[in-house]
Amino acid sequence: MSLSLEEKINMLPSLRATVEAHGLMAKKALGQNFLLDRNITDKIIRLSLSTQNLPDYRGAYVYEVGPGPGGLTRAVLCAEPDKLTVVEMDERCLSIMQEIKDKVGERLQIINGDALKQNFAEYDTPPRHIVGNLPYNISVPLLVGWLKKMESFSSLTLMFQKEVADRIMAPTDSKDYGRISILSQLICKVEKLFDLNPECFVPAPKIWSSVLLFTPLHSGLSDKDIAGIERLTSLAFGQRRKMIRQSLKSVPDLETICNKLEIPLTARAEELTPAQFLALARSL
Repeated sequence: MSLSLEEKINMLPSLRATVEAHGLMAKKALGQNFLLDRNITDKIIRLSLSTQNLPDYRGAYVYEVGPGPGGLTRAVLCAEPDKLTVVEMDERCLSIMQEIKDKVGERLQIINGDALKQNFAEYDTPPRHIVGNLPYNISVPLLVGWLKKMESFSSLTLMFQKEVADRIMAPTDSKDYGRISILSQLICKVEKLFDLNPECFVPAPKIWSSVLLFTPLHSGLSDKDIAGIERLTSLAFGQRRKMIRQSLKSVPDLETICNKLEIPLTARAEELTPAQFLALARSL
């Protein structure tokens, strides 16, 4: 009788034994902090799926960024995607991925490369999901790139530094509210799955982490809309303490547009809602 995918995964050595066997010390330059507790990696995928009302990843393609020792990789595979593609820059982790592939076969594909250079929106066919304990030093650029192509994805399940997650979810008129809040909230429904104590990681970072689930709102934003929002938020939050009549003074006919949209020129960047920034962008 052939073994199930989960049974094959459970035959692998523990994550801690895997790290020790490969002499895998986390590299600060790569923004690495390894999650070696299978209970937590399994929880990430379980909560992500249940929040999306999905029983598993069957019929879907999943992409994982920075798999490291493979904890999240194992959890995703146990949810039985049609294929899991992992992207890893650290060549030391490739042999770990190969050990997993030896167990599960072609269902796991391995790319040794830079995640910032991968266009997952053009890989395979929908539904597509992205998961990752993201390298802290490139988490925001990665997210922005995926948000711009969010119509191609069913979900993003991503771990960030808690302070970055707080910025993503920040409400209008709060100190954390900014450019990434606006872009994320216009394009996605963003839900926090849970926070992680630093002690969950090896080595333990000095900060907490948060796992967020992004699902597309299908709000019909065009590339032009997004470019306009990026331009306006860059200007406005570049001088966030100034009124928009000053920070956005380079925008042609600003007073006329703001009057039409009933946006006071005396407002500051953090007082404008995501919808108001979108309306401004569409009026340019």
